[in-house]
Amino acid sequence: MTNTIGLRREDRYEWERRTPLIPEHVHALRDEFGIDIIVQSSSKRVYRDDEYRSLGASVVEELKDRRVIVGLKEISLDAIAEDTVYTFFSHTVKGQAFNMPMLRRLMERRCTVIDYERIVDERNRRLIFFGKYAGLAGMIDSLWSLGRRLAHEGIATPLDALRQASEYANLDEAKGAVQRVGDRIRAGGLPDTLRPLIIGIAGYGNVSKGAQEILGLFPTQTVSATELLAGEPITEPIATVVFREQDTAIRRDASQPFDLTEYYEHPERYEAGFSRYLPHLHLLVNCIYWESKYPKLITRDDLRTLYADGQPRLRVIGDITCDVGGAIESTTVATESDNPVYVYEPETGVSTFGIAGHGPVVMAVEILPSELPRESSAFFSGILQTFVPALAQADFNAPLGGTGLPDELERATIVYRGRLTPAYEYLAQYLSEDRQRTGG
Repeated sequence: MTNTIGLRREDRYEWERRTPLIPEHVHALRDEFGIDIIVQSSSKRVYRDDEYRSLGASVVEELKDRRVIVGLKEISLDAIAEDTVYTFFSHTVKGQAFNMPMLRRLMERRCTVIDYERIVDERNRRLIFFGKYAGLAGMIDSLWSLGRRLAHEGIATPLDALRQASEYANLDEAKGAVQRVGDRIRAGGLPDTLRPLIIGIAGYGNVSKGAQEILGLFPTQTVSATELLAGEPITEPIATVVFREQDTAIRRDASQPFDLTEYYEHPERYEAGFSRYLPHLHLLVNCIYWESKYPKLITRDDLRTLYADGQPRLRVIGDITCDVGGAIESTTVATESDNPVYVYEPETGVSTFGIAGHGPVVMAVEILPSELPRESSAFFSGILQTFVPALAQADFNAPLGGTGLPDELERATIVYRGRLTPAYEYLAQYLSEDRQRTGG
């Protein structure tokens, strides 16, 4: 058991301003459980060092001799300490090649990795996440991108007044700006060439709920995927379509109906079916979690066909999920807030930063919740603080099954004292492929 835990500063992304534990919760953990959170100084964290100090936390330049360290995003290789327990989003569980060197270093240094993404309940539902805030920021940025693209084409709309989520002081200010744009659309409508403006949202989970919350500030009519294809009348200036699994995938045996349980248990029985909706959409916002065993949402061939005869309706793809090479093949690179969009050229497969070009503008900011850093940190910290006492009380010298970790944290332990745990031994294949690829 340890009564001190280190709170690491984020060093991987220039625009990362979030923290996994806010000052108020650090204070509460000390008062209620006797746990001291030692805070590593950061000049860019949205909660400043003095805010932690004012509530009694120690702030240091380096975290030395801390057995358990809490962070958010990936760790720079030279910052990984030996025999340390790290809790963070490792982005390795799908075998992401760009993070295999980090995973190998963690194993070489006999570290333990507890991944937030894998803190789930017995039904595999995530318990700790930023999803809603990714959806909130992602929809704001997607609408901003759409306004910029339309203005580039000479089409003036009230969307011109929007800014990126990161440029607002807080979520309330951002929502106020969106509301004012919505009021202008109610009063003056949109150009006839855009009526109705059709916005598709792929997915219906926490990310989607955040995106829908922003769209709810606009005069929008919700229609189903079936109604969209049937051309049902739309009376509002904007229509929103939320796509579910039965809309995005088709059973290979057309004589049998779509079955959600079968889709997740036997995805090989299904094929992609989303391309039929693309000609109807002006903006697509992707909010789904995707793995390679499932059909793609959008392929390069889909976009090549869509853009073959000039400019279709589709102007922007807001890929909130931001899975490079994943469900949407036009997401060729993840971006940061200072350079958030690029145009994917379907004919050549080339991506060019900016909004000019023949193809969809892709908004693929990787750390979207960091554009609403204070609110998203407070939400995340409120969940994480409930797990911190278990981290402090665990015996990390015992075998994994004897640490005393609750099931949720034990299931999320990818690496234990330098070795892949049984549920994650499949990652050895990706580590081996990375070693062969890099010659390391």
